Amino acid sequence: MSAEKFNLVSFTGKMKTLHLSWMAFFITFVVWFNMAPLKEAIVDGVGLTISEWKTLLIINVALTIPARVLIGSLTDKFGPRLVYSSLLAICSIPCFAFALANSFEQLLIARFAMGCIGAGFVVGIRMVSEWFPPKELGTAEGVYGGWGNFGSAAAAFSLPTIALLFSGDNGWRYAIGITGVMSLIFSVIYYKNTTDTPKGSTYFRPKNLGGLEVTSVKDFYFLLVMKTPMYLALALLNWKLSPNGVSLLSNDVGTILYLSLAALYIFDVYKTYQVNKDIFTTPVPEIHKYEFKQVAVLNILYFATFGSELAVVSMLPAFFADTFTLNMATAGLLAGMYAFMNLMSRPGGGLISDKFGRKPTLLILTAGLALGYFAMSFIDATWPIWLAVVVVMACSFFVQSGEGAVFAVVPLIKRRLTGQIAGMTGAYGNVGAVVYLTVYSLVDTSTFFIVIASTAVLGFVALLFMKEPSGTITEVREDGSVELINVT
Repeated sequence: MSAEKFNLVSFTGKMKTLHLSWMAFFITFVVWFNMAPLKEAIVDGVGLTISEWKTLLIINVALTIPARVLIGSLTDKFGPRLVYSSLLAICSIPCFAFALANSFEQLLIARFAMGCIGAGFVVGIRMVSEWFPPKELGTAEGVYGGWGNFGSAAAAFSLPTIALLFSGDNGWRYAIGITGVMSLIFSVIYYKNTTDTPKGSTYFRPKNLGGLEVTSVKDFYFLLVMKTPMYLALALLNWKLSPNGVSLLSNDVGTILYLSLAALYIFDVYKTYQVNKDIFTTPVPEIHKYEFKQVAVLNILYFATFGSELAVVSMLPAFFADTFTLNMATAGLLAGMYAFMNLMSRPGGGLISDKFGRKPTLLILTAGLALGYFAMSFIDATWPIWLAVVVVMACSFFVQSGEGAVFAVVPLIKRRLTGQIAGMTGAYGNVGAVVYLTVYSLVDTSTFFIVIASTAVLGFVALLFMKEPSGTITEVREDGSVELINVT
């Protein structure tokens, strides 16, 4: 790790890597959320129903669930430089396809594929963890996540205006196409200007890509339990597309997909067993152990924090437009204030976590998150717009600071598994988004916010079982030698 000072105005060494990584993440979020601010133009231009629009919101976060797990594994194995660059380049293709689509089915397929770009976040988590020491890691990961997450706000602020600059009904197509060009160009910039580790540092790799390693039999079964919600979320999406939802899929096709998910889960269990079968016969030495419950708690917290952010960012422009009778550009600007808080909140959550401890910080922020969404459940047309924006921004502070505090812990669990742990935790954010957006499609907005607040309370209870990270992580180099990495 680089020993240079943490200086945000610097663009050399570890700071250059941090800046290029948050820029890559920023672009992935612009691409991922380039649809919501252009709702009116897309709905009118393609002739969508409100139900079809809400289905696109759900499908936008669906593939990101398995993609984050897979991309996390690929990052641990092949390094973040190659994986991030490849992801940016490949995902520009469905972005262009979405801009050219002329039917709901074409939009759906392109949007489903574009969900992969949401996996970019976990790549940068591993990259940043390689370049920064533990005492700066929360702050660095917070800057990476917060400034990158601002891409969704930038999309809300800028894309409606860009669309208006192009006369005619196809302005939204040009706006979305431009985001694809950005992704393609930056893939080359990132590849040419980054390295996986500082010079002389070791890049620790997992034993294989088959599944997440655990270090006890109890944790093996716990891991299987925690995998289940990811498949249930995909099954929920299948239900949403069935005759019970928007009737895009027939009952027969839906049944086939349910069976396919069941088969995939069984295969996943088998591969996870293959990776971890030795623990059933040979106990893992105490020095090499880590507790999977740490990962499980972070999963639940990210379900409530990032899951709610994804859902709220997707629905907030329309909520402001409908509640206060605003035009698309104004509603997008006001709704973007929720994501605008990422610039300060997520780095702030990481910084507070570095200074005052991981667990205490998470407890306070999770409690604030629950209260924030409860307050948002009361927003209606009788409120002054300024007060609604203030409440939304206050809630957003706790949400995004919580995200920063979660990923201040992730790299301190097991270095060589950081990508996979980040992938699973990140995937839980998307599980939360699918659940919340499905709830949103079935209930009124006030109930939607209360449901989020209730799950945050559950996250607070789960957090009581997490241990404050301390001591050292033991890692084995490829030559068999051992290195102790301090996490405090």
